[in-house]
Amino acid sequence: MSLNRFRLRMAEEISKTKLGSSSSSSSSASAAASAATNAAKSRWKILWPNSLRWIPTSTDNIIAAENRLLSILKTPYVQEQVNIGSGPPGSKVRWFRSSSDESRYINTVTFDAKEGSPTLVMVHGYAASQGFFFRNFDALASRFKVIAIDQLGWGGSSRPDFTCKSTEETEAWFIDSFEEWRKSKNLCNFILLGHSFGGYVAAKYALKHPEHVQHLVLVGSAGFSAESDAKSEWLTKFRATWKGALLNHLWESNFTPQKLIRGLGPWGPGLVNRYTSARFGAHSVGTMLTDEESRLLTDYVYHTLAAKASGELCLKYIFSFGAFARKPLLQSASEWKVPTTFIYGMNDWMNYQGAVEARKHMKVPCEIIRVPQGGHFVFIDNPAGFHSAVIYACRKYISQDSSHQELIPDGFQLV
Repeated sequence: MSLNRFRLRMAEEISKTKLGSSSSSSSSASAAASAATNAAKSRWKILWPNSLRWIPTSTDNIIAAENRLLSILKTPYVQEQVNIGSGPPGSKVRWFRSSSDESRYINTVTFDAKEGSPTLVMVHGYAASQGFFFRNFDALASRFKVIAIDQLGWGGSSRPDFTCKSTEETEAWFIDSFEEWRKSKNLCNFILLGHSFGGYVAAKYALKHPEHVQHLVLVGSAGFSAESDAKSEWLTKFRATWKGALLNHLWESNFTPQKLIRGLGPWGPGLVNRYTSARFGAHSVGTMLTDEESRLLTDYVYHTLAAKASGELCLKYIFSFGAFARKPLLQSASEWKVPTTFIYGMNDWMNYQGAVEARKHMKVPCEIIRVPQGGHFVFIDNPAGFHSAVIYACRKYISQDSSHQELIPDGFQLV
């Protein structure tokens, strides 16, 4: 097809979507305009194939990549988009300040489990999605009813415009959307596991809604250290350098790693491939990914990172440069109402001493477990060790035999 003929065809297709005459009702006009826009987008996708777009991804691509990644599992599962409405009930803001009243959805996978198994809800970290737990689903589903989600604005979930302007609004974005998801799923008395930033969200949720959480498992959790800590002296010195000043400016400007991936367009997948191959391959501190795992994870990670910016823009409101929490969890440790287990890889860059300090102020049972051959993604680096740590943490909810006791494996550290 010649360029002129292509332009002519595009013009004809777009003209078909225009409204013929003004409607007598403003609501019907709005609905017609929305339908026309959706139709135009659909035709554009047909005429402009995915491979020719600058950013070759879409929500459909994310779900397809997720299905391919999870196809290597043995445990059957159900994938669904759980409706959480357009915003918290009674709130004047819609996830948040969005001009749209359309319903939003949380991408959810639920794995088959034995009847009576305790429910384990898994929440991913920053720049990740639920598929990152792909090495864990089979093993954990043998002991739990496993449910994993993509947080609002991440993965295959809805990606509303992110217009939060404060730490409080940003926390509410994640906490309130999770609570609406819980209501839709009619869940209560579940074990809540969160990784990294997901651990921060899980902890904040448990502080606000402790009545729903049976046990809290925080894996390499972010959010315990504050910039005012004495150990942050190095950051002050680094900021005084031109490199530090530049990076701090980018952070405060909300420049995210995902923006770099999008900016590279069709070269983005190559950069993601180099990252996953290095982090979970050559530089892995545990079990390396197989070639198939690496290929499927790379494809999945690219599509989740390159899609529309939404939840990722929380970064500067939750953390200051250096990943120091603006509202550290340590400040609310004395208010903790849910028994908690912290899990860290021995090589995790996230300092477990924050959990040690928090435990001093907690009034609920608290354990800290360090897993060998694991970094910040301990559940990928050492899946077997991670499973043992989770099962040990939840031993009282799993075993029906009170005389049976799970033992901490050799090489693990109970801090």
